[in-house]
Amino acid sequence: MLGDRDAQATVAVKDLKVARPFYEDVLGLTPLPGDEPSVQGFRAGQSVVLVYESEFAGTNEATVLTWSLGEDFDAAVAALKAKGVAFERYDFPGMTHDGDVHIAGGMRVVWFKDPDGNILSLGNY
Repeated sequence: MLGDRDAQATVAVKDLKVARPFYEDVLGLTPLPGDEPSVQGFRAGQSVVLVYESEFAGTNEATVLTWSLGEDFDAAVAALKAKGVAFERYDFPGMTHDGDVHIAGGMRVVWFKDPDGNILSLGNY
């Protein structure tokens, strides 16, 4: 039933006026047209990321949004770091670190937070 339908990510934020510059300017997502004051859709490749205001923003302690970047991983990590994004460091079993990058076999991942504490990630897969 839903296997052939596109899905969109939804990310709760406390204040869209604070979150919007992060998603638009720091991450480089393209805002979609709309006139809802507490909801903003963004284009991310062929996907949509819906950012909306909620009192529960930032309460999830797991990753809410991931980009699979393949060979563009290192350039994206460098670009975000140049924009002041601070990467998280987690000690997961079986993972090592190379600076900000977590490594497990051939997989390379970084995690970072948006202004509300939502956890986002980039991977080389």
